[in-house]
Amino acid sequence: DANRQISEYKFKLSKAEQDITTLEQNIGRLEGQVARYKTAAENAEKVEDELKAEKRRLQRELRTALDKIEEMEMTNSHLMKRLEKMKANRTALLSQQ
Repeated sequence: DANRQISEYKFKLSKAEQDITTLEQNIGRLEGQVARYKTAAENAEKVEDELKAEKRRLQRELRTALDKIEEMEMTNSHLMKRLEKMKANRTALLSQQ
């Protein structure tokens, strides 16, 4: 009976050692995954920061371009009015002759 118990305990010990080895391998694999995921997350955050900076730069450029368009439209309007006045003056001078 004692031999049977010893054999049973040896089997349980062997099984426990196998389980420990398996769990240690899983720990190593999971730690590797954590490291890869952490690196991927850091890279994603870096890309996100770069994209945000690019978006801000593009929005600044857009505002500048829209301001320039508005300024050019005002200049164009002013020049069109001056041209109309000059045409009217020319027409008036020609009709006086």
